[in-house]
Amino acid sequence: MIRISNFFMLFKHTQTQVILWVTLFMMLTGNYALFHGILNIYPFTGRNLPFLISMALFFTALSAIFLLLISHGRVTRWILALFLIVASQSAYYMDQFGVIIDTVMIDNIMQTSKAEFAGLLSTNLLIRTFLLGIIPAWLVIKYCPTPEDFKTEFKSRLKAVALCFVAIILCIIPLTADYTSFIREHKIVRFYANPTYSAYSAVKYLSQQSVHNTHRILKHIAGDAVLTDLPTSKKELIILVVGETARADRFSLNGYKRDTNPLLAKENIVSFSNVSSCGTSTSVSVPCMFSSLGRAVYDKEKALDQEDLLDVLKNNGIEVLWRDNNSDSKGVATRVKYEDFKTQTLNPVCKGECRDIGMLSGLDKYIMDNKNKDMLIVLHQMGNHGPEYYRRYPKEFERFKPACQTGELRDCSKEEVNNAYDNVILYTDYFLSQVIGFLKKHDAEYETAMLYVADHGESLGEHGIYLHAAPYIIAPKEQTHVPAILWTGVNFDYKLEDIRPYKDKALSHDDLFCTVIISFELQSKMCEAKNAMLEKNVNFHSPTEKSDSNLD
Repeated sequence: MIRISNFFMLFKHTQTQVILWVTLFMMLTGNYALFHGILNIYPFTGRNLPFLISMALFFTALSAIFLLLISHGRVTRWILALFLIVASQSAYYMDQFGVIIDTVMIDNIMQTSKAEFAGLLSTNLLIRTFLLGIIPAWLVIKYCPTPEDFKTEFKSRLKAVALCFVAIILCIIPLTADYTSFIREHKIVRFYANPTYSAYSAVKYLSQQSVHNTHRILKHIAGDAVLTDLPTSKKELIILVVGETARADRFSLNGYKRDTNPLLAKENIVSFSNVSSCGTSTSVSVPCMFSSLGRAVYDKEKALDQEDLLDVLKNNGIEVLWRDNNSDSKGVATRVKYEDFKTQTLNPVCKGECRDIGMLSGLDKYIMDNKNKDMLIVLHQMGNHGPEYYRRYPKEFERFKPACQTGELRDCSKEEVNNAYDNVILYTDYFLSQVIGFLKKHDAEYETAMLYVADHGESLGEHGIYLHAAPYIIAPKEQTHVPAILWTGVNFDYKLEDIRPYKDKALSHDDLFCTVIISFELQSKMCEAKNAMLEKNVNFHSPTEKSDSNLD
């Protein structure tokens, strides 16, 4: 039997040849999503065959040029080994869930907690990484030849790059019209190119981070805000629930065929049915919805340069508390009181997983300690965080069966995935009903309200896509259409009967900033237009009217 080392010695490869072999290996084992996407657009027929062959050669040559240009000298073996491992893992997530490894996804990865990371591990991922990543990487490290003298290696590398460029030109010229159509109309498919697009995204992400980490002077916003509430008025107590990965079309309040909101249906609430998210991932949507920028101009760097909604409230004497049962606040709550409910240290409801309901623990004492202040309490849910939906709810909420019991969503039937996801919505229904019940206890002393809005939606296999974080421009509605629910107490300024006619109006995360500002009776030029609209269309009790009623 020929030993592996002897087998490799049969072929006297140069470093340039090894790079080309590694490129071919990655194209064959790590680009199923890319070629599957291409074949969906251009079926394997005689008419499309020349273009399909051309595309395969084009992406292979492009990847070869990339690796030839970045791999030099003695570190070549380590660079190739790294790309083999990363490419095998990237391919798994692209193939399994249909995700794209762009800057947003890399940001999500960098902010993933240990618990979230553990939830994404699977036997298939480990096997694939071992067979298509670690073993090939080990072979390259062990048997990649040492570089020849600089002049010889440079000539070899230059010749290979030139041949690849020629190959690309020869691929494009005869089929220019097809390539033009592909580039204009099917941009998304190119994002699955592995490892070139993920490498490009990583470089772009690192460059963004280097800018973000520079010293910043925080821009003060809404400096003209004035509290119009009279001293004799009741203080505001508002709970803002930031949901996680919830789809509007899975709420029976919005017409879903299953009864996923049996408890909320008994409450006097308004469910807004036409709300769009700012992003398709938590790392984008959460900071965006608390910023004054709006989705059209939102940029992480701009948002970090200025105060957010919580800062404006705090600057005006409003007590702000952020309780988190998710990964974190994504930078939103860095200057207000923050409490981590992902562990048993604070969360008393942690059996296997810390539950959202635990975030209500101890709130009575907090309210008592701040009884002379307006208060905003933000509860950041674990919600429907995937892919292990079955972990997001206690067993007694498993009404819809059979439910998918794994994070390998493609291994479950569509019915099983839907059942597990809907069970979490059922648990969110319970959690929100408990939030309302908690506020009712304080209804006589405060102007109480609860606003629930999810950060983004989720794909559950539609169009072959799972999870979320698709580029917004091509994101399916399942990832951008989010639920929003409002409950108000008897003393709150805006009455639900006046708001209900607007429940189907097109709204978005952009509306959150001014909605909360106005709810706390703060006036600022930033929100003049929205304030005027509310006063015109909604029955609003002026401070004078409120004062008179309080004296009664």
